[in-house]
Amino acid sequence: MVLPNILVTGTPGTGKSELCQQLTKTLGFQWQNVSEIVSVNKFVEEYDEEFECPVLDEDRLLDYLEPLMKKGGCVVEYHSSDFFPERWFAAVFVVRCSTALLYDRLQAREYNDRKIKSNMECEIFQIPLDEAKDAYRKDIVFELQSDTKQDLEANVERVRDWLEQWKALLNKS
Repeated sequence: MVLPNILVTGTPGTGKSELCQQLTKTLGFQWQNVSEIVSVNKFVEEYDEEFECPVLDEDRLLDYLEPLMKKGGCVVEYHSSDFFPERWFAAVFVVRCSTALLYDRLQAREYNDRKIKSNMECEIFQIPLDEAKDAYRKDIVFELQSDTKQDLEANVERVRDWLEQWKALLNKS
């Protein structure tokens, strides 16, 4: 049975990469780290000096991902979600984190003050969650809290449970 594709999104520093690493190890998904793909393949339109980050060339990225998504079994990780086609994903998991922890995580990454402030505001105002809810059917969007190692383990279990339900529905069809 081919695995479905899932999207893991959320503010930088919330724990998306850790979750994707675990899903790759425990459930057999192929991790598509969009930031890494963009960097390796130079899918960049320009560089944003203010936020010290590249500006994504979405069209080139989507063209690159399309054949991978057709195969299934991908867990796509990125901090933004609304430009990915809904047809690609059976589920969208939005990773959240308490702002006190997030602040420390972003400082540890040596983000500048403006970038930290912007990312903190994204989390406070739940922009990634709202973006996902606006871009995808509400019944495929799930919120995951990721403050502790126990949260990470619970999130892997939640995705595993979702996957089992998905398989059961598929078998009924």
